[in-house]
Amino acid sequence: MPYLWTPDHHSQARTAASLPATPQIPEMPLLKLDIWPHRSMPNRGFKNAIWLMFIAGCLPVIAFIGTLAFWILLACVLLTLTALWTGLRLSDRAHLREELTLWSDRLLLTHWTTKGEKLTYEANPYWVKLHLHAAGGPVEHYLTLTSSATDQGRSVELARFLSPEERCQLHDDLAFVLGQLKDLRR
Repeated sequence: MPYLWTPDHHSQARTAASLPATPQIPEMPLLKLDIWPHRSMPNRGFKNAIWLMFIAGCLPVIAFIGTLAFWILLACVLLTLTALWTGLRLSDRAHLREELTLWSDRLLLTHWTTKGEKLTYEANPYWVKLHLHAAGGPVEHYLTLTSSATDQGRSVELARFLSPEERCQLHDDLAFVLGQLKDLRR
């Protein structure tokens, strides 16, 4: 799953004791959720792709060692390798991600766009409603957070870049956590 809870609330049984009643440090959040889109090429895959391209490009050039054609072909291979390296690194730099931080009395959603812009949404988790729209949204199983107490019911989207199955799983996890937070407030 391209999201991670800190601390991991799955490691404990799903009981009322799953969330700590109060954090050890007053300003420390109870839970933090990091959400990111699926990355098809991790760093190891990047390294392997570069090495494969280097070897595949150099094999035919070996036949021309000692000639002027060797240097021309080697320059073309290195130029291609540089273009591949640059393209893959630029595509990896677009770090689209979201972070949902939960305290007993506050919820903070931070969204970083591909351009690096930081958008935030803050609400009281007691008044937040989680909605999973099966149809009618921009994507299948559209997930939104709506605060009924502030911002005149402002809705914000959550994890739009995840697959529909991942959004359904995230909805179940987040519904459980928000329910636990509401139980702590009672």
